[in-house]
Amino acid sequence: MTDQPKLQTFSVGGVTAPLRYIAFRYIWLASVLSNLGILIRGVGAAWAMTEITSSADKVALVQTATTLPVMLIALPAGAIADMHDRRLVALVALSIAFCGVTALTALQWLHLTTPNLLLVLCFVVGSGAALMYPAWQSSVSEQVPAATLPAAVTLNGISFNIARSFGPAIGGVVVGIGGVVAAFALSAVLYLPLMIALFLWKRVAEPSRLPREQLSRAIISGVRYITNSPSIKIVLTRAVVTGAVGSSISALMPLVARDLLNGGAQTYGIMLGAFGFGAVIGAINIGEVRKRMSGEAAMRACMLSMAGATTAAALSRDPVLTATALILAGAVWTVAFTLLDIGAQLSAPRWVAGRSLAAYQAAYSGGIAFSSWGWGRLTDTAGVETALLCSAGLMLLSPLLGLWLRMPRIIVRDEDVEVLPDPEVRLPLTDRSGPLVVETEYRVTPENARAFHNMMQEVQLSRQRNGAYGWSIARNIADPELWTERYHCPTWLDYLRQRNRWTQSDRALDHQVAAFHIGPDPVRVRRMLERPFGSVRWKEDVPDRGENEVPPFDCKRSETHQ
Repeated sequence: MTDQPKLQTFSVGGVTAPLRYIAFRYIWLASVLSNLGILIRGVGAAWAMTEITSSADKVALVQTATTLPVMLIALPAGAIADMHDRRLVALVALSIAFCGVTALTALQWLHLTTPNLLLVLCFVVGSGAALMYPAWQSSVSEQVPAATLPAAVTLNGISFNIARSFGPAIGGVVVGIGGVVAAFALSAVLYLPLMIALFLWKRVAEPSRLPREQLSRAIISGVRYITNSPSIKIVLTRAVVTGAVGSSISALMPLVARDLLNGGAQTYGIMLGAFGFGAVIGAINIGEVRKRMSGEAAMRACMLSMAGATTAAALSRDPVLTATALILAGAVWTVAFTLLDIGAQLSAPRWVAGRSLAAYQAAYSGGIAFSSWGWGRLTDTAGVETALLCSAGLMLLSPLLGLWLRMPRIIVRDEDVEVLPDPEVRLPLTDRSGPLVVETEYRVTPENARAFHNMMQEVQLSRQRNGAYGWSIARNIADPELWTERYHCPTWLDYLRQRNRWTQSDRALDHQVAAFHIGPDPVRVRRMLERPFGSVRWKEDVPDRGENEVPPFDCKRSETHQ
């Protein structure tokens, strides 16, 4: 496979456009098989638990055990994906999941599986998936051009849902014929194509001109970016709520098949297949949905439709009617989470894409993990029908969240711009020198003072997303036209990282702020090393420059404010 996206001779438009690129196409096709194995393993694990115990909360905990690791290790996994070769990270993650499924196969073969052991190994498999997800998803932008990224995200959703259309039904047949051990063994085998495809992908890393961040600092950087990004925070909150109120149908599916429809493993597989078939329909039509409806309107329609489908599944005792309701549920569930997934991917620049996706996956999986256990507990107390009806009621209320947290309008990713040149210094600095204080002076007419101040609030978020702290804006009381922006960076290296994280929107905001400046002199920037008492070295000679030292330069403002 090629290391760069290579255009093939055939032409495809719309949602299939990313398949023109050979690396994406091979990895995508392999992911269909891998996802097929994941679904087959899920059917085997859920049915194995129903054979071991009759407890509804134990059955629901199978889904919790698989999704909980995503919430627990998502941010470290995202940081690792951004710091290291995403291809290698994905391979390690797949190896962990492969070992977990292989262990499940061996224990089931030896009849040594217990409820707790089953949950532990599902947790191991889920841990591999948690490490895999941000590396795999954030590497998509390295396989296709930015213009086709939304379509590539949609195709990845289709990959899973194609598998969900057939995987559960295949899993039900496999369990019915060969038992749970056959489902686990087949799942392990189906991991291999994706591992091979990723191994053959010759990814070309873009070397960073700055040293790699430490894991703890990378996690902090990711959290700081997310907390200062309103659009990402909205997406994460909506993902938690949507996952929590809508997870009942998938968590309780084995009990729907067993208790409401009086069926067995094959019935369970068919019901999951109906949900997956609907999911494919939803994924194929996501482009039309995005064209015709705003993100908020689409989310509202999805939740109301999901509520109706869940109500029908709760009240139905006919397999055909239940399957029809599940097709609708699968379609709108996929549309909702594809919209959220696209929002999470396009709201963050490439340098923090893995951490942004990891946070999204943690929010989504955390909502599902805890609520699945809750739906199982409620089912033990009140029954499957009541639990599903309660879930449907919460779905009917969830669109009210849009009154406060409206889905952001996102069209394309906020890509990085060219790297800003390092400012020159005459004071000897090392990477760890700090804190650094940056002051920027603007002259603004009194008539524009309010508009300028309002725009500086956006500047504050931009600075803080990229690593600044202690931000303030002040107006000179003796010279009302003079405004001073001030912020800190922990070290000189952190300041250089901040300059390397500039995006198109940051540059556009910089130009908008500069337009307020008046007078013959340019905007003035001061960069100062903050020195507590007793820390100043009085020796004036400059030491020999090592690899962690920077060349001297002049602190005057150049073409940017940073």
